[in-house]
Amino acid sequence: DFEILVVANGCKDNTIEVVKKVAKKHKQIKYKDIKEAVGKGGAVIDGFKLVNGELIGFVDADNSTSAEVFYDLVKKINGYDCVIASRWIEGAIVKPKQPLSRRIASRGFNTLVRMLFGINVNDSQCGAKLLKRNAVKTVVNELGITRWAFDVDLLYNLKRKGFKSVEIPTYWSDAGGSKLNVVRTSFEMFLAIIRLRLIYSPFKFIVNLYDGISERLR
Repeated sequence: DFEILVVANGCKDNTIEVVKKVAKKHKQIKYKDIKEAVGKGGAVIDGFKLVNGELIGFVDADNSTSAEVFYDLVKKINGYDCVIASRWIEGAIVKPKQPLSRRIASRGFNTLVRMLFGINVNDSQCGAKLLKRNAVKTVVNELGITRWAFDVDLLYNLKRKGFKSVEIPTYWSDAGGSKLNVVRTSFEMFLAIIRLRLIYSPFKFIVNLYDGISERLR
């Protein structure tokens, strides 16, 4: 009694062909192939619009969150509208331990999120979240395709609409081989979060002005 929707976007490898092959054997597997790279936010928003389960969740494709661990969200959603897997609360296990630079960047980002948006969440960026259908369908059209700030945008809109969220400790198997540039990514995340804060403020015109100039310069 479930479905798995794979949203491939901008793939240059054989991902979609592998998914098609598996989908022929398992009717629960569905897919959408977006030719351009729309990023995590765009992919999740598209997925939100295509599914209709009572519970709707998303998870990173690198298997950092196993199927068993993701199902723990299903068991613990209880009376909440959104349950968030967290790597930074008591009881969480992260193996292997992330480099100090990434831990500092993550904690700094989440501190900024709490200050700017009043979201009482310790790990907004963990790629495993589960929501009730009503919550998803209420906020999906409010979400923008912001690269690093997508999860914050989602959680902030849930808060604005009065939905209740809860964090639970998770087991996170940190995927090896990451090519993430911590310094550059931290700067991009900072800009993304400031942009999002401006969007939800009387100064939204600054973002619109910047977007308009950028579009004309392309």
